[in-house]
Amino acid sequence: MSLQMRAVEVVMRLAFKPRMATVERARRRIAAPKGSTEPPAKLRARHDVSSRQVEGFPVHTVAPRGRAARRAAVYLHGGAYISAIAPQHWALIGRLADAGVRVEVPHYGLAPQHTHREAYPLVTAVYRQLLEQYDPGDVTLAGDSAGGGLALGVAQTLTDLPRPRQLVLLSPWLDLTISNPDVPAVEARDPWLSSAGLRVAGEAWAGGDDPTAPRLSPLNGQLTGLPPVHVHVGTHEICLPDVLALQARGEEEGADVDVTVCAGAVHVYPLVPTPEGRAAARAIVATIAG
Repeated sequence: MSLQMRAVEVVMRLAFKPRMATVERARRRIAAPKGSTEPPAKLRARHDVSSRQVEGFPVHTVAPRGRAARRAAVYLHGGAYISAIAPQHWALIGRLADAGVRVEVPHYGLAPQHTHREAYPLVTAVYRQLLEQYDPGDVTLAGDSAGGGLALGVAQTLTDLPRPRQLVLLSPWLDLTISNPDVPAVEARDPWLSSAGLRVAGEAWAGGDDPTAPRLSPLNGQLTGLPPVHVHVGTHEICLPDVLALQARGEEEGADVDVTVCAGAVHVYPLVPTPEGRAAARAIVATIAG
């Protein structure tokens, strides 16, 4: 673990861990006003950025300026299904555009005002629109944390559409119930996430539906027939046990699930300004743009 990653852990444990550490705090955070969906000015200055409404929700397109994009991606941001897109997400999206990738960014509705029932038609419609301009072999579904879980869940439902080239998932939230028996031991090392608060957020996102259903917990969904799945996860985050379970299921069922485990890394570490994060971000951009 680099010194920078250790410093990030200290900051997260002090500033972020308490926010969702209890049910009461999680409920307050879920009820709090949501952030902006607007891209930062420096992203607009560097790339071609446009917006539209799809299924009643805003969608941004971030594309290379002055040249055609050979590859395309749908990127679904994380935030426990309750928080808007963050500057770190836009930074990775900008790097993808720098590498010649057109990135579609659907801003799915957040809990508790919205649920998964609205997100699936939105993401599917955005993917369908991309297929009008791109060969599916040039399109990636990508996402981090909650967005990574949503990306996998959507991919499992695309039975009437050509499958994308690949899935790229950063620390995906694969089981809303966080019931893996290996979670408590890993949670003790996680400086950011707390299962108690996340379960409350998951209940809000489920909107009364069974949280173990594949559309909510895609670890329980079908893996055969999926395109290659590339996953990045750290050892200091509670998503690790379910990612390893996904890898094991892939091996058993013949699915192509490639997992990169970074020792000592925190949740969504490719978005973190550390040597480990920068190396992972470069690898992710190369995977999507290559």
